[in-house]
Amino acid sequence: MIAKKVARRRRIRYGIRKQISGSAERPRLSVFRSNKEIYVQLTDDLAGHTLAAASSREDAANGQAGNKVDQARRVGQRLAELAKARGIESVVFDRGGYLYHGRVKSLADGAREGGLKF
Repeated sequence: MIAKKVARRRRIRYGIRKQISGSAERPRLSVFRSNKEIYVQLTDDLAGHTLAAASSREDAANGQAGNKVDQARRVGQRLAELAKARGIESVVFDRGGYLYHGRVKSLADGAREGGLKF
């Protein structure tokens, strides 16, 4: 069962990555969602560099409570702050094969609230 789920997500993810790519002016905002945490990073695919990253593990270190959807929103807002500090206004959203629902949607909404344009 799990192998099917992973293979399905991998197939979707590769299809998404064929279509989108990030640059220094408009990096790719990629999401990874585990059962406990959510991670996000801005990547310049042309140079192969990560420009900024944030995760819900930082919330745990700072003692921030809340459910996983609230944590995802805070992670999106934190990434938007880091992006603004680097002068990044616009990004390409890469949901990483996950459905645009729940934590992934909350993260995107938080990044938009922080001022990023998708």
